[in-house]
Amino acid sequence: MGRILSIDYGLKRTGIAVTDILRIVPGGLTTVATHELMQFLAGYFSKEPVDIVVVGYPVNMNGQDSASMSQIRPFVEKLKKQYPDKRIEMFDERFTSVLAHKTMLDSGMGRMARRNKALVDEISATIILESYMDSRQYKEL
Repeated sequence: MGRILSIDYGLKRTGIAVTDILRIVPGGLTTVATHELMQFLAGYFSKEPVDIVVVGYPVNMNGQDSASMSQIRPFVEKLKKQYPDKRIEMFDERFTSVLAHKTMLDSGMGRMARRNKALVDEISATIILESYMDSRQYKEL
């Protein structure tokens, strides 16, 4: 059984989180520049077994795709073509940035640390992964 990796795709930066090998504990992995994302994933996949990739699916409050889907959809298609052996899932990421900021605040992080957008992206990816693991979508696999 391989890990589950989640991606909080952004135009500049992308947050990445991953489970342990037993798929019990999700945790932040890193944040990478989006233009280096495919290269990073290739390196990571060559070293670690990953079966499922969860990509945050940004939707507006009315349930419609957000504007950023015009960049995410081509990325997901490229991912599916390049890694046909991996299950690629899209998962609702509404409120993850808000929850990431709340998590940082609740953990007692200082103001300067909370301004670190890369850390927010990594925490958002972790929240996406945690939510996915709690979902029916995952439990029905």
